[in-house]
Amino acid sequence: MKRTRKQKSKKTETDEDFSIELVKELDKNLDNLKKMLEEPNDLVVREFTIRGSKHNCAVVYIDGLVNKELIDNTIIKSVQVVNERKELPEEKTELFNELYQEIISVSDIKKGNTLDDVSNGILYGSTVLYIDGLDVVIIMDTKGWESRAIEEPMSEAVIRGPREGFVENIRTNMVLIRRNIQDPNLRFKTHHVGRRSKKVLVVAYLAGVIHPDILKEITRRLKSIDMDAAPESGYIEQWIEDSYLSPFPQLFNTERPDKASAAILQGKAVIILDGTPFVLVAPSTLGNAFQSPEDYYERWTIGSLVRFLRYFAAFIAMFLPALYIALVSYHQGMIPSKLAFSLASTRDGVPFPAFVEAMMMGVTMELLREAGARLPKTIGQTIGIVGGLVIGEAAVQASIVSPVMVIVVALTAIASFSLPAYSVAISFRLVRFFFMFAAATLGLYGIILVYIMINIHIVNLKSIGVPYSTPFAPTFLKDWLDLVFRAPIPMLTKRPGYLKPTDRTSADKGGKEK
Repeated sequence: MKRTRKQKSKKTETDEDFSIELVKELDKNLDNLKKMLEEPNDLVVREFTIRGSKHNCAVVYIDGLVNKELIDNTIIKSVQVVNERKELPEEKTELFNELYQEIISVSDIKKGNTLDDVSNGILYGSTVLYIDGLDVVIIMDTKGWESRAIEEPMSEAVIRGPREGFVENIRTNMVLIRRNIQDPNLRFKTHHVGRRSKKVLVVAYLAGVIHPDILKEITRRLKSIDMDAAPESGYIEQWIEDSYLSPFPQLFNTERPDKASAAILQGKAVIILDGTPFVLVAPSTLGNAFQSPEDYYERWTIGSLVRFLRYFAAFIAMFLPALYIALVSYHQGMIPSKLAFSLASTRDGVPFPAFVEAMMMGVTMELLREAGARLPKTIGQTIGIVGGLVIGEAAVQASIVSPVMVIVVALTAIASFSLPAYSVAISFRLVRFFFMFAAATLGLYGIILVYIMINIHIVNLKSIGVPYSTPFAPTFLKDWLDLVFRAPIPMLTKRPGYLKPTDRTSADKGGKEK
């Protein structure tokens, strides 16, 4: 209790320091700002007197965060030469209002009257104009830092579809969404995350479509965030998800503007954090993990077939090694005779049980995958292919593992790469080891037992209050048109029922009238 009181006291004291009101003396205001930031080398303070008058001013900004050309031409030059064209008022408040309303031509401009306003502004790329004798300043948006160009997303490549991906600049990401949804009901609600980083976070949604309870719940959870900084959207995801003990991600991320825009049109919200190209989609369900934007760009037959393949790949990724262990170790009688003899001959001379074989090859595959991801792209692919072939062949020749086990592990690895949601694919890789332990202990009964436990866990899991297993359970039969099977586009005229959208009818009628 004492500690809590002490923390509250400390927090209040800090907040009071940041909210110091500005004073009328220019020198004192500048001293307070420098003292607060401890006079960093990149803090630029340019003091000057308006030409032909006695008004002392100062422009303050952080070098590297601003567009200097904009400051020189639009702010300092405008203020300096204005007296040549018109007579400025002597009274300082009138001068301030004239500068604010008529002279400074920066589009995003506002007033500030606390040290907190000034520091937050300049630390996010704004420029502050002080006028001696006034306790209010003009804060102008002059952001101008370097940013990456729009490129194809690395983690969600498609054969057919847009080649645009989100970048680290939040304004660019918002523009990419606006280009896809030119609807006046598109809303961007701004929040600030991190007591010290104060990063900008934006929640994008379609007013009149998203259910108010979902939006309210997202807003409530975002406001509950209390940490120093959020370097990546993964911090936000882990803070606001329903169960942090679950192996399954409850909010999916995407680098693709078309995927984020489609989620907004369905009645979901996307969470954009400044400084990362990964945008969160809320709420998300398990069925969304098997969907890709490309499913809708190809004809429905191709889209449906690819989805079936993904569900089959998920089954292989989770169950294949465990089934092999169970059949070889406990249930040899279930294997056809010819296949049983063949398996026995390949395992001849292998000193380890099937479980140890599978664990060795599984861990080796994870190591190769991790090493390939950390190395440069060209070297990483080479290491993955060469490492897998060399280690697999060497292990077989040394009779450490059987050739069938190499095939099982290779099929499992390929299947796990077939899932479009990388975060879900990692979860399946983790769950696979539980199945392998269960198979080594109890055979098929162990696999069935773990399968039931995972199903119980999934049906109790929620994403922003929406059941994670829906529309399987709770069942929404009409939503099954876009689940395992992808119906033709003209039939997809309704938004998902489990989201309870305010406007259920989708605007996309596939060229048909309502």
